[in-house]
Amino acid sequence: MPARFLFASALVLAAAASHAQTTVKEAWVRGTVAQQKATGLFAQITSAAGGKLVSASSPVAGVVEIHEMSMEGSTMRMRAVPALDLPAGKTVELKPGGYHVMLLDLKQQMKPGDTVPVTLVVEGADGRRETVEVKAAVRPLTAGAAGGHGAQHGKH
Repeated sequence: MPARFLFASALVLAAAASHAQTTVKEAWVRGTVAQQKATGLFAQITSAAGGKLVSASSPVAGVVEIHEMSMEGSTMRMRAVPALDLPAGKTVELKPGGYHVMLLDLKQQMKPGDTVPVTLVVEGADGRRETVEVKAAVRPLTAGAAGGHGAQHGKH
């Protein structure tokens, strides 16, 4: 009987793993100074079947939004977007100066060496939602400084 139970447990775990369509690699958050209330999450996201990143949350932030940065004339602008497309099998890079996840209304300082938990919600092409738990390393404030978060936010 124990062997049958182990086999059944292995099947359940394999089935659960096969539903994990989205992978997140090299997740990091830019460090902050003491009273700073916002920072960004950067990572590489790949959705095997395709879909879109529709929301995110973190216990360290009051508000978490998906953002894009773009040039308007000579000014870099940042604005919230409702979702970020994740083409099937292609890696989408969240990076300074491009798409990223904004952590707003921070509840604490982000110090290099800390780890920040972030939950991403990806909606597959079939409409099913997948939750991806990310543990992002905090990097120094100067990490990825080009196109940093000193840019102006557009109206939300």
